[in-house]
Amino acid sequence: MKHDCHYHPGDPAKWHCSDCQIHYCNRCMPDADTRQRKALCPGCNKTMRYLGAATEVVPFWNRIGSFFRYPFHSDPLIVVTICTLVPIVAPANLVGLLIWLLLALALFKYTYAVINHTAEGHLKPPSVSVAFTGSGFNIVILQLLVFVVMGGLVGLAASVGGPLLMLLALAFVVLALPASIMVLAMERSVGAAVNPMNLAVLISRIGTPYFLLYGYLILLLLASGIAQDFAINQFPIWLSQPLSGFLNSTFTLILFNMLGYLLFQYREELGFAADIQDEPDGMDIHQRDRSTRLDADIDINLKDGNYDRVQAMLKESLKQNRLDPVRIEQLYRLLTARNDTMELYQYHPRILGWLTGRNDGDGIASVLEMLEKTEPGLKLDDPELSVRCAQCLYQSGQFKLALRLLQDFHKRFPDSNELAPAYLLVAQTLANGMNQWEKASAFLTFIQKRCANHPLHEQVPVFLAQAEKRERLKGPKASFATSD
Repeated sequence: MKHDCHYHPGDPAKWHCSDCQIHYCNRCMPDADTRQRKALCPGCNKTMRYLGAATEVVPFWNRIGSFFRYPFHSDPLIVVTICTLVPIVAPANLVGLLIWLLLALALFKYTYAVINHTAEGHLKPPSVSVAFTGSGFNIVILQLLVFVVMGGLVGLAASVGGPLLMLLALAFVVLALPASIMVLAMERSVGAAVNPMNLAVLISRIGTPYFLLYGYLILLLLASGIAQDFAINQFPIWLSQPLSGFLNSTFTLILFNMLGYLLFQYREELGFAADIQDEPDGMDIHQRDRSTRLDADIDINLKDGNYDRVQAMLKESLKQNRLDPVRIEQLYRLLTARNDTMELYQYHPRILGWLTGRNDGDGIASVLEMLEKTEPGLKLDDPELSVRCAQCLYQSGQFKLALRLLQDFHKRFPDSNELAPAYLLVAQTLANGMNQWEKASAFLTFIQKRCANHPLHEQVPVFLAQAEKRERLKGPKASFATSD
Protein backbone atom coordinates (compact mmCIF):
# COMPACT_ATOMS: atom_id res chain seq x y z
CA MET A 1 0.00 0.00 0.00
CA LYS A 2 1.33 3.41 -0.98
CA HIS A 3 1.15 6.30 1.47
CA ASP A 4 1.21 10.06 1.10
CA CYS A 5 3.08 12.32 3.49
CA HIS A 6 0.98 13.34 6.49
CA TYR A 7 2.07 16.96 6.17
CA HIS A 8 2.29 17.24 2.37
CA PRO A 9 -0.66 15.37 0.83
CA GLY A 10 0.21 14.34 -2.69
CA ASP A 11 3.91 13.83 -1.89
CA PRO A 12 4.87 10.15 -1.50
CA ALA A 13 6.01 9.10 1.95
CA LYS A 14 9.60 7.90 2.35
CA TRP A 15 9.66 7.32 6.13
CA HIS A 16 7.22 5.92 8.66
CA CYS A 17 7.25 6.20 12.45
CA SER A 18 5.54 3.17 13.97
CA ASP A 19 5.20 4.91 17.36
CA CYS A 20 3.54 8.08 16.07
CA GLN A 21 1.92 6.31 13.09
CA ILE A 22 2.93 9.22 10.85
CA HIS A 23 4.36 9.12 7.32
CA TYR A 24 6.97 11.67 6.23
CA CYS A 25 8.24 12.72 2.81
CA ASN A 26 11.67 14.05 1.85
CA ARG A 27 10.63 17.64 2.58
CA CYS A 28 9.86 16.66 6.17
CA MET A 29 13.15 14.76 6.52
CA PRO A 30 15.92 16.81 4.85
CA ASP A 31 18.50 15.52 7.35
CA ALA A 32 17.67 11.83 6.88
CA ASP A 33 20.42 9.50 5.70
CA THR A 34 18.80 7.62 2.82
CA ARG A 35 22.02 5.76 2.02
CA GLN A 36 22.21 4.26 5.50
CA ARG A 37 18.38 4.06 5.77
CA LYS A 38 18.51 6.04 9.03
CA ALA A 39 16.28 8.84 10.28
CA LEU A 40 14.81 9.99 13.58
CA CYS A 41 11.17 10.91 13.94
CA PRO A 42 10.70 14.70 14.38
CA GLY A 43 7.94 13.97 16.89
CA CYS A 44 9.29 11.26 19.20
CA ASN A 45 12.97 11.18 18.13
CA LYS A 46 12.85 7.42 17.57
CA THR A 47 14.23 5.51 14.60
CA MET A 48 11.85 5.29 11.66
CA ARG A 49 11.33 2.69 8.94
CA TYR A 50 12.54 3.61 5.48
CA LEU A 51 9.95 3.09 2.74
CA GLY A 52 12.14 3.93 -0.23
CA ALA A 53 11.28 5.30 -3.64
CA ALA A 54 8.83 2.50 -4.36
CA THR A 55 6.20 4.79 -2.85
CA GLU A 56 6.70 7.28 -5.67
CA VAL A 57 7.61 5.00 -8.54
CA VAL A 58 5.54 5.07 -11.72
CA PRO A 59 3.38 1.90 -12.05
CA PHE A 60 4.89 -0.60 -14.50
CA TRP A 61 1.86 -0.46 -16.80
CA ASN A 62 2.66 3.21 -17.45
CA ARG A 63 6.23 2.37 -18.48
CA ILE A 64 5.64 -0.17 -21.23
CA GLY A 65 7.44 2.01 -23.76
CA SER A 66 10.49 2.22 -21.47
CA PHE A 67 10.62 -1.56 -21.18
CA PHE A 68 10.70 -1.96 -24.95
CA ARG A 69 13.47 0.65 -25.24
CA TYR A 70 15.51 -0.98 -22.48
CA PRO A 71 17.42 -3.54 -24.65
CA PHE A 72 18.46 -0.79 -27.05
CA HIS A 73 20.59 1.10 -24.55
CA SER A 74 24.26 0.80 -25.45
CA ASP A 75 25.27 -1.76 -22.79
CA PRO A 76 22.55 -4.40 -23.31
CA LEU A 77 22.74 -3.86 -27.06
CA ILE A 78 26.46 -4.66 -27.01
CA VAL A 79 25.86 -7.78 -24.89
CA VAL A 80 23.10 -9.04 -27.17
CA THR A 81 25.11 -8.29 -30.32
CA ILE A 82 28.19 -10.12 -29.03
CA CYS A 83 26.22 -13.13 -27.81
CA THR A 84 24.28 -13.31 -31.09
CA LEU A 85 26.90 -12.65 -33.76
CA VAL A 86 30.06 -14.20 -32.32
CA PRO A 87 28.71 -17.79 -32.37
CA ILE A 88 27.95 -17.38 -36.10
CA VAL A 89 31.57 -16.73 -37.00
CA ALA A 90 32.91 -19.27 -34.48
CA PRO A 91 34.35 -22.48 -35.96
CA ALA A 92 32.00 -25.45 -36.27
CA ASN A 93 33.90 -27.67 -33.83
CA LEU A 94 34.35 -28.22 -30.12
CA VAL A 95 35.92 -24.77 -29.68
CA GLY A 96 32.93 -23.14 -31.40
CA LEU A 97 30.56 -25.12 -29.19
CA LEU A 98 32.47 -23.97 -26.11
CA ILE A 99 32.31 -20.33 -27.27
CA TRP A 100 28.56 -20.65 -27.85
CA LEU A 101 28.08 -22.16 -24.38
CA LEU A 102 30.11 -19.45 -22.64
CA LEU A 103 28.26 -16.66 -24.44
CA ALA A 104 24.91 -18.25 -23.60
CA LEU A 105 25.97 -18.34 -19.94
CA ALA A 106 27.05 -14.68 -20.15
CA LEU A 107 23.73 -13.64 -21.67
CA PHE A 108 21.79 -15.62 -19.09
CA LYS A 109 23.85 -14.08 -16.30
CA TYR A 110 23.23 -10.60 -17.68
CA THR A 111 19.46 -11.11 -17.81
CA TYR A 112 19.39 -12.05 -14.14
CA ALA A 113 21.63 -9.10 -13.33
CA VAL A 114 18.97 -6.95 -15.01
CA ILE A 115 16.40 -8.14 -12.45
CA ASN A 116 18.66 -7.34 -9.49
CA HIS A 117 19.81 -4.05 -10.96
CA THR A 118 16.27 -2.86 -11.68
CA ALA A 119 14.92 -4.09 -8.34
CA GLU A 120 17.54 -1.94 -6.59
CA GLY A 121 16.13 1.15 -8.29
CA HIS A 122 18.49 1.47 -11.27
CA LEU A 123 16.46 2.56 -14.28
CA LYS A 124 19.47 2.27 -16.59
CA PRO A 125 20.83 -1.17 -17.58
CA PRO A 126 23.92 -2.71 -15.93
CA SER A 127 27.24 -2.32 -17.71
CA VAL A 128 28.62 -4.73 -20.30
CA SER A 129 31.26 -5.99 -17.88
CA VAL A 130 28.57 -7.56 -15.68
CA ALA A 131 27.94 -10.19 -18.35
CA PHE A 132 31.56 -11.26 -18.88
CA THR A 133 33.36 -10.71 -15.56
CA GLY A 134 32.97 -11.59 -11.90
CA SER A 135 30.92 -14.28 -10.26
CA GLY A 136 27.28 -15.11 -10.76
CA PHE A 137 27.45 -17.70 -13.54
CA ASN A 138 26.02 -20.29 -11.16
CA ILE A 139 22.59 -18.70 -11.64
CA VAL A 140 22.21 -20.82 -14.78
CA ILE A 141 22.66 -24.03 -12.80
CA LEU A 142 20.29 -22.79 -10.11
CA GLN A 143 17.62 -22.01 -12.70
CA LEU A 144 17.99 -25.46 -14.27
CA LEU A 145 17.62 -27.01 -10.82
CA VAL A 146 14.44 -24.95 -10.29
CA PHE A 147 13.00 -26.29 -13.53
CA VAL A 148 13.93 -29.86 -12.53
CA VAL A 149 12.37 -29.50 -9.07
CA MET A 150 9.20 -27.94 -10.51
CA GLY A 151 8.95 -30.79 -13.02
CA GLY A 152 9.43 -33.26 -10.19
CA LEU A 153 6.67 -31.61 -8.15
CA VAL A 154 4.27 -31.88 -11.09
CA GLY A 155 5.22 -35.55 -11.53
CA LEU A 156 4.76 -36.20 -7.82
CA ALA A 157 1.31 -34.59 -7.95
CA ALA A 158 0.41 -36.88 -10.85
CA SER A 159 1.51 -40.00 -9.00
CA VAL A 160 -0.25 -39.02 -5.80
CA GLY A 161 -3.47 -37.43 -6.97
CA GLY A 162 -3.83 -38.44 -10.58
CA PRO A 163 -4.43 -36.22 -13.61
CA LEU A 164 -6.56 -33.65 -11.77
CA LEU A 165 -3.95 -32.89 -9.13
CA MET A 166 -1.26 -32.89 -11.82
CA LEU A 167 -3.18 -30.26 -13.82
CA LEU A 168 -3.64 -28.13 -10.71
CA ALA A 169 0.06 -28.42 -9.89
CA LEU A 170 1.02 -27.59 -13.49
CA ALA A 171 -1.30 -24.57 -13.48
CA PHE A 172 0.30 -23.28 -10.28
CA VAL A 173 3.81 -23.82 -11.62
CA VAL A 174 3.03 -21.93 -14.81
CA LEU A 175 1.35 -19.12 -12.86
CA ALA A 176 4.14 -18.90 -10.29
CA LEU A 177 7.03 -19.10 -12.78
CA PRO A 178 7.57 -15.29 -12.97
CA ALA A 179 7.47 -15.12 -9.15
CA SER A 180 9.96 -18.00 -8.98
CA ILE A 181 12.34 -16.18 -11.34
CA MET A 182 12.10 -13.01 -9.22
CA VAL A 183 12.78 -14.91 -5.99
CA LEU A 184 15.72 -16.78 -7.51
CA ALA A 185 17.23 -13.57 -8.85
CA MET A 186 17.01 -11.86 -5.47
CA GLU A 187 17.83 -14.72 -3.08
CA ARG A 188 19.92 -17.11 -5.20
CA SER A 189 18.18 -20.02 -3.46
CA VAL A 190 16.53 -22.98 -5.20
CA GLY A 191 14.54 -23.81 -2.08
CA ALA A 192 13.06 -20.31 -1.86
CA ALA A 193 12.34 -20.26 -5.59
CA VAL A 194 10.31 -23.49 -5.52
CA ASN A 195 8.65 -23.15 -2.12
CA PRO A 196 4.88 -22.94 -2.91
CA MET A 197 4.17 -20.92 0.24
CA ASN A 198 6.96 -18.48 -0.58
CA LEU A 199 5.64 -17.96 -4.11
CA ALA A 200 2.02 -17.69 -2.99
CA VAL A 201 2.93 -15.01 -0.43
CA LEU A 202 4.82 -12.99 -3.05
CA ILE A 203 1.90 -13.19 -5.49
CA SER A 204 -0.65 -12.26 -2.82
CA ARG A 205 1.37 -9.28 -1.60
CA ILE A 206 1.71 -7.86 -5.10
CA GLY A 207 -1.94 -8.63 -5.77
CA THR A 208 -3.80 -7.84 -8.98
CA PRO A 209 -0.81 -6.15 -10.68
CA TYR A 210 0.96 -9.54 -10.70
CA PHE A 211 -1.75 -11.01 -12.91
CA LEU A 212 -1.67 -7.92 -15.08
CA LEU A 213 2.07 -8.41 -15.50
CA TYR A 214 1.46 -12.07 -16.22
CA GLY A 215 -0.84 -11.10 -19.08
CA TYR A 216 1.82 -8.76 -20.45
CA LEU A 217 4.41 -11.53 -20.26
CA ILE A 218 2.21 -13.96 -22.18
CA LEU A 219 1.68 -11.34 -24.89
CA LEU A 220 5.41 -10.69 -24.89
CA LEU A 221 6.23 -14.38 -25.37
CA LEU A 222 3.66 -14.66 -28.15
CA ALA A 223 5.10 -11.58 -29.87
CA SER A 224 8.62 -13.00 -29.53
CA GLY A 225 7.54 -16.32 -31.03
CA ILE A 226 5.73 -14.65 -33.91
CA ALA A 227 8.69 -12.38 -34.65
CA GLN A 228 11.16 -15.28 -34.63
CA ASP A 229 8.89 -17.41 -36.79
CA PHE A 230 8.59 -14.56 -39.29
CA ALA A 231 12.38 -14.18 -39.39
CA ILE A 232 12.93 -17.91 -40.00
CA ASN A 233 10.28 -18.16 -42.75
CA GLN A 234 11.00 -14.92 -44.58
CA PHE A 235 14.79 -14.63 -44.59
CA PRO A 236 17.64 -16.92 -45.65
CA ILE A 237 19.18 -19.06 -42.92
CA TRP A 238 22.40 -16.99 -42.70
CA LEU A 239 20.25 -13.98 -41.73
CA SER A 240 17.30 -15.63 -40.01
CA GLN A 241 19.39 -17.42 -37.34
CA PRO A 242 21.17 -14.34 -35.94
CA LEU A 243 18.01 -12.25 -36.34
CA SER A 244 15.96 -14.86 -34.48
CA GLY A 245 18.59 -15.05 -31.73
CA PHE A 246 18.71 -11.24 -31.49
CA LEU A 247 14.91 -11.03 -31.17
CA ASN A 248 14.83 -13.78 -28.56
CA SER A 249 17.51 -12.07 -26.46
CA THR A 250 15.82 -8.69 -26.80
CA PHE A 251 12.43 -9.97 -25.67
CA THR A 252 14.09 -11.83 -22.77
CA LEU A 253 15.70 -8.58 -21.55
CA ILE A 254 12.36 -6.81 -21.79
CA LEU A 255 10.72 -9.58 -19.78
CA PHE A 256 13.38 -9.60 -17.05
CA ASN A 257 13.39 -5.80 -16.86
CA MET A 258 9.64 -5.89 -16.23
CA LEU A 259 10.08 -8.51 -13.49
CA GLY A 260 12.79 -6.44 -11.81
CA TYR A 261 10.67 -3.29 -12.01
CA LEU A 262 7.72 -5.09 -10.43
CA LEU A 263 9.98 -6.04 -7.51
CA PHE A 264 11.08 -2.42 -7.23
CA GLN A 265 7.53 -1.09 -7.40
CA TYR A 266 6.29 -3.39 -4.63
CA ARG A 267 9.36 -3.55 -2.40
CA GLU A 268 7.46 -2.02 0.52
CA GLU A 269 4.85 -4.77 0.39
CA LEU A 270 7.64 -7.33 0.06
CA GLY A 271 9.53 -5.88 3.04
CA PHE A 272 12.36 -4.14 1.20
CA ALA A 273 13.26 -0.51 0.45
CA ALA A 274 15.02 1.01 -2.53
CA ASP A 275 15.62 4.39 -4.09
CA ILE A 276 15.79 5.45 -7.71
CA GLN A 277 19.53 5.35 -8.25
CA ASP A 278 19.99 6.78 -11.73
CA GLU A 279 18.25 10.12 -11.23
CA PRO A 280 19.85 13.10 -9.44
CA ASP A 281 18.77 13.53 -5.88
CA GLY A 282 17.99 17.18 -5.26
CA MET A 283 18.48 16.66 -1.51
CA ASP A 284 21.96 15.18 -1.23
CA ILE A 285 22.73 14.33 2.38
CA HIS A 286 26.13 16.05 2.12
CA GLN A 287 24.51 19.33 1.10
CA ARG A 288 22.08 19.45 3.96
CA ASP A 289 22.57 21.56 7.06
CA ARG A 290 20.76 22.31 10.27
CA SER A 291 18.84 25.12 8.60
CA THR A 292 16.86 22.71 6.41
CA ARG A 293 16.00 20.60 9.46
CA LEU A 294 14.69 23.71 11.20
CA ASP A 295 12.63 24.65 8.14
CA ALA A 296 11.05 21.19 8.15
CA ASP A 297 10.35 21.34 11.91
CA ILE A 298 8.74 24.76 11.52
CA ASP A 299 6.55 23.49 8.68
CA ILE A 300 5.49 20.40 10.64
CA ASN A 301 4.68 22.33 13.83
CA LEU A 302 2.78 25.03 11.96
CA LYS A 303 0.57 22.38 10.39
CA ASP A 304 0.10 20.76 13.79
CA GLY A 305 -0.91 24.13 15.26
CA ASN A 306 2.08 24.30 17.64
CA TYR A 307 2.57 28.05 17.18
CA ASP A 308 4.24 28.65 20.54
CA ARG A 309 6.81 25.99 19.72
CA VAL A 310 7.50 27.50 16.31
CA GLN A 311 7.92 30.93 17.91
CA ALA A 312 10.37 29.51 20.44
CA MET A 313 12.38 27.79 17.68
CA LEU A 314 12.64 31.01 15.68
CA LYS A 315 13.70 33.04 18.71
CA GLU A 316 16.35 30.46 19.55
CA SER A 317 17.64 30.54 15.99
CA LEU A 318 17.85 34.36 16.09
CA LYS A 319 20.00 34.15 19.20
CA GLN A 320 22.62 32.37 17.12
CA ASN A 321 22.25 34.58 14.05
CA ARG A 322 20.64 37.90 14.94
CA LEU A 323 20.18 39.14 11.38
CA ASP A 324 19.18 35.94 9.59
CA PRO A 325 16.67 37.32 7.03
CA VAL A 326 14.86 33.98 6.60
CA ARG A 327 14.16 33.60 10.34
CA ILE A 328 13.27 37.28 10.74
CA GLU A 329 10.73 36.97 7.94
CA GLN A 330 9.24 33.81 9.44
CA LEU A 331 9.01 35.42 12.87
CA TYR A 332 7.47 38.58 11.41
CA ARG A 333 4.78 36.63 9.57
CA LEU A 334 4.04 34.48 12.62
CA LEU A 335 3.81 37.43 15.04
CA THR A 336 1.62 39.51 12.75
CA ALA A 337 -0.66 36.53 12.07
CA ARG A 338 -0.99 35.94 15.83
CA ASN A 339 -1.28 39.68 16.53
CA ASP A 340 1.39 39.25 19.19
CA THR A 341 2.25 42.91 19.77
CA MET A 342 4.43 42.26 22.83
CA GLU A 343 6.83 39.96 20.96
CA LEU A 344 6.63 42.21 17.91
CA TYR A 345 7.76 45.14 20.06
CA GLN A 346 10.72 43.14 21.32
CA TYR A 347 11.90 42.26 17.82
CA HIS A 348 10.72 45.38 15.97
CA PRO A 349 14.20 46.82 15.19
CA ARG A 350 15.24 43.68 13.32
CA ILE A 351 11.85 43.25 11.67
CA LEU A 352 11.72 46.88 10.52
CA GLY A 353 15.29 46.57 9.25
CA TRP A 354 14.29 43.52 7.21
CA LEU A 355 11.23 45.35 5.84
CA THR A 356 13.33 48.35 4.78
CA GLY A 357 15.63 45.97 2.92
CA ARG A 358 12.57 44.88 0.94
CA ASN A 359 11.41 48.49 0.55
CA ASP A 360 8.07 47.38 2.02
CA GLY A 361 6.45 50.63 3.11
CA ASP A 362 3.06 49.03 3.65
CA GLY A 363 4.60 46.36 5.87
CA ILE A 364 6.41 49.01 7.92
CA ALA A 365 3.18 50.97 8.32
CA SER A 366 1.37 47.83 9.49
CA VAL A 367 4.06 47.02 12.07
CA LEU A 368 4.12 50.61 13.39
CA GLU A 369 0.35 50.54 13.71
CA MET A 370 0.52 47.35 15.77
CA LEU A 371 3.35 48.74 17.92
CA GLU A 372 1.30 51.86 18.60
CA LYS A 373 -1.10 49.67 20.59
CA THR A 374 1.70 48.53 22.86
CA GLU A 375 3.49 51.88 23.17
CA PRO A 376 1.51 54.91 22.00
CA GLY A 377 3.67 57.58 20.38
CA LEU A 378 6.47 55.09 19.74
CA LYS A 379 9.71 56.60 18.46
CA LEU A 380 12.51 54.42 17.10
CA ASP A 381 15.80 54.53 19.01
CA ASP A 382 18.00 54.00 15.97
CA PRO A 383 18.45 57.19 13.85
CA GLU A 384 19.56 55.30 10.73
CA LEU A 385 16.65 52.86 10.97
CA SER A 386 14.26 55.78 11.48
CA VAL A 387 15.43 57.43 8.25
CA ARG A 388 15.33 54.20 6.27
CA CYS A 389 11.79 53.42 7.45
CA ALA A 390 10.65 56.97 6.72
CA GLN A 391 12.16 56.74 3.23
CA CYS A 392 10.15 53.57 2.52
CA LEU A 393 6.99 55.17 3.92
CA TYR A 394 7.54 58.27 1.77
CA GLN A 395 7.96 56.17 -1.36
CA SER A 396 4.77 54.24 -0.60
CA GLY A 397 2.76 57.44 -0.01
CA GLN A 398 2.53 57.10 3.79
CA PHE A 399 3.44 60.80 4.27
CA LYS A 400 1.97 61.50 7.71
CA LEU A 401 3.49 58.35 9.17
CA ALA A 402 6.89 59.23 7.68
CA LEU A 403 6.73 62.69 9.31
CA ARG A 404 5.69 61.21 12.64
CA LEU A 405 8.64 58.84 12.53
CA LEU A 406 11.07 61.79 12.06
CA GLN A 407 9.37 64.17 14.46
CA ASP A 408 11.82 66.08 16.74
CA PHE A 409 14.71 64.20 15.13
CA HIS A 410 17.17 67.00 16.01
CA LYS A 411 16.19 66.77 19.67
CA ARG A 412 16.37 62.99 19.89
CA PHE A 413 19.57 62.61 17.86
CA PRO A 414 21.31 66.01 17.95
CA ASP A 415 24.73 64.70 17.01
CA SER A 416 23.64 62.11 14.46
CA ASN A 417 25.05 62.17 10.96
CA GLU A 418 21.54 61.24 9.81
CA LEU A 419 20.12 64.64 10.75
CA ALA A 420 20.57 66.19 7.29
CA PRO A 421 19.12 63.18 5.37
CA ALA A 422 16.24 63.02 7.86
CA TYR A 423 15.19 66.65 7.48
CA LEU A 424 15.74 66.63 3.72
CA LEU A 425 13.30 63.72 3.63
CA VAL A 426 10.91 65.76 5.83
CA ALA A 427 11.18 68.66 3.38
CA GLN A 428 10.51 66.37 0.40
CA THR A 429 7.53 64.82 2.18
CA LEU A 430 6.04 68.23 3.01
CA ALA A 431 6.66 69.66 -0.46
CA ASN A 432 6.19 66.72 -2.82
CA GLY A 433 3.59 64.83 -0.82
CA MET A 434 1.59 67.48 1.01
CA ASN A 435 2.24 70.76 -0.93
CA GLN A 436 3.43 72.55 2.22
CA TRP A 437 6.23 74.54 0.60
CA GLU A 438 6.86 77.04 3.42
CA LYS A 439 7.35 74.29 6.01
CA ALA A 440 9.60 72.45 3.55
CA SER A 441 11.72 75.60 3.11
CA ALA A 442 12.00 75.95 6.88
CA PHE A 443 13.48 72.45 7.22
CA LEU A 444 15.85 73.10 4.33
CA THR A 445 17.01 76.31 6.03
CA PHE A 446 17.54 74.33 9.24
CA ILE A 447 19.85 71.95 7.35
CA GLN A 448 21.71 74.92 5.89
CA LYS A 449 22.36 76.36 9.35
CA ARG A 450 22.95 73.23 11.44
CA CYS A 451 24.59 70.77 9.03
CA ALA A 452 27.33 72.83 7.42
CA ASN A 453 29.77 69.92 7.38
CA HIS A 454 27.39 67.37 5.83
CA PRO A 455 27.77 66.56 2.09
CA LEU A 456 24.09 67.47 1.55
CA HIS A 457 24.75 71.05 2.69
CA GLU A 458 25.96 72.20 -0.71
CA GLN A 459 22.78 70.88 -2.38
CA VAL A 460 20.42 72.81 -0.11
CA PRO A 461 20.38 75.99 -2.28
CA VAL A 462 19.11 73.91 -5.20
CA PHE A 463 16.31 72.50 -3.05
CA LEU A 464 15.44 75.96 -1.72
CA ALA A 465 15.18 77.32 -5.25
CA GLN A 466 12.89 74.46 -6.21
CA ALA A 467 10.71 75.08 -3.14
CA GLU A 468 10.46 78.79 -3.97
CA LYS A 469 9.22 77.91 -7.47
CA ARG A 470 6.88 75.23 -6.12
CA GLU A 471 8.80 72.61 -8.07
CA ARG A 472 9.25 69.03 -6.98
CA LEU A 473 12.26 68.66 -4.67
CA LYS A 474 14.56 66.25 -6.47
CA GLY A 475 18.08 67.60 -6.15
CA PRO A 476 20.56 68.94 -8.71
CA LYS A 477 20.87 67.43 -12.16
CA ALA A 478 24.00 65.50 -13.01
CA SER A 479 26.56 67.36 -15.09
CA PHE A 480 29.08 65.75 -17.39
CA ALA A 481 30.90 69.00 -18.32
CA THR A 482 34.65 69.05 -17.79
CA SER A 483 36.56 72.03 -16.50
CA ASP A 484 39.08 73.78 -18.73
